[in-house]
Amino acid sequence: MFFNSFAFAIFLPIVFILYWFVFNKNKSTQNALLIIASYYFYSCWDWRFLFLLVFSTFLDYYTGIQIEKAKKESIRKFWFWLSISVNLGFLGVFKYYNFFADSFSDLLNGFGLQTSPLLLHVILPVGISFYTFHGLSYVIDIYLKRIKAEYNFVDYSLFVSYFPLLVAGPIERATHLLPQVKIKREFNYEKAEEGIFQFIWGLVKKVVIADTCATYANAIFDNYSSMNSLSLVLGAVYFAFQIYGDFSGYSDMALGMSKLFGIDLLRNFNYPYFSRDIAEFWRRWHISLSSWFRDYLYIPLGGSSGGMAMKIRNTFIIFLVSGFWHGANWTFIAWGFINALYFLPLLLLKKNRSNIEMVSLNWDLKSVNVFFNIVITFAITCFAWIFFRAKSIGEAFSYIKRMFTNREFNFQFLANDRSNYELVIMIFAFILIEWNCRARLEPFSGKWNLVKLALAMVAIAAFGTFSDYKEFIYFQF
Repeated sequence: MFFNSFAFAIFLPIVFILYWFVFNKNKSTQNALLIIASYYFYSCWDWRFLFLLVFSTFLDYYTGIQIEKAKKESIRKFWFWLSISVNLGFLGVFKYYNFFADSFSDLLNGFGLQTSPLLLHVILPVGISFYTFHGLSYVIDIYLKRIKAEYNFVDYSLFVSYFPLLVAGPIERATHLLPQVKIKREFNYEKAEEGIFQFIWGLVKKVVIADTCATYANAIFDNYSSMNSLSLVLGAVYFAFQIYGDFSGYSDMALGMSKLFGIDLLRNFNYPYFSRDIAEFWRRWHISLSSWFRDYLYIPLGGSSGGMAMKIRNTFIIFLVSGFWHGANWTFIAWGFINALYFLPLLLLKKNRSNIEMVSLNWDLKSVNVFFNIVITFAITCFAWIFFRAKSIGEAFSYIKRMFTNREFNFQFLANDRSNYELVIMIFAFILIEWNCRARLEPFSGKWNLVKLALAMVAIAAFGTFSDYKEFIYFQF
């Protein structure tokens, strides 16, 4: 059940009405309804994996309590490592086993030892990377005595499986979400209005920008050997806006619908394509994942407290692990490695904490430099996205080679029966809208909000893509 599907358009209002008019007696009934709705939502993907979600939830709930109750450090460590190993074990089996088996087989074949690896023919449980990280952060925080264990199983279950964030984040923290689910929520009209505005803007990003860009990006990447240089450059740009519109659109819809239930989720995107360097980009892109790796991997490794060699090591570890988190393919690891290389000069020059404030442009020479930095950052980000989108490392290099050697720059008529210039105009319009509302969550609030909302609905109806490419990209992670 996709957020942009007809089934969800029926599901969400039903849950909303039941939540505020039937199950509104206290927080326990509200939470019980949201748990039922969340499990039904998840079962619509594949009910067989519902047991995995419930088991993972109970494991971390139980081990968290045992860690808190344990008097001896050895007992605490036992329960802690049990939770860590089982969670990562499930993630490893379902997501990474075939990758390691194939890679090891290829290595042996390279030495002349012919092998046929035993592969698992199972589908990846949707959202497993996200709800696993929810549980891991909870258990780690209890072990480090940052938080107390949650003894109410329903409240904890809602923290893990709350349907707006269940399958593609944001990756929540117990310190942020649990306090909200432990109190009765009262309906707030202003918050609900904000939620509707944010949800609609997320829907625009998904069906108008991301899904339209997907038709162009797929036509180019699937036929890159016959594309000219301009089309290949635009293919990378289209995918950049596809993945941004897709993932930030999902996050906006998740945050928006959650506000309808009186619950605030962590912000996941903050206009990353207006970043002036790659460090700023990573402070604005998939914020909940970047901060998770910072708090639970980078800082425990020593963070920035050691010498430059340690800082470089930790930076590469974070980016490589982040790439591997996205998928079991060498292309994702290469993508992470490239971003680490981008980050390295800023780290060496101690400029990785520059550009903290919101970007602005004026009619002066300084703004020319700012604009140039934004363009360069976006360009190198698009280059790295080629590896993320490609099916293999070889395909990525072939794509890049043709992009630089073809040297033809005319608009091509693509396999989707459209020309590039049509989408270029739409992307420029989207950039202008995002630039003008970069200090807000969405462009509708303020004056003429109903008019702007109506125009958005017209754009969805007129330009939205509904037949294909419905699935959100990050569902596969």
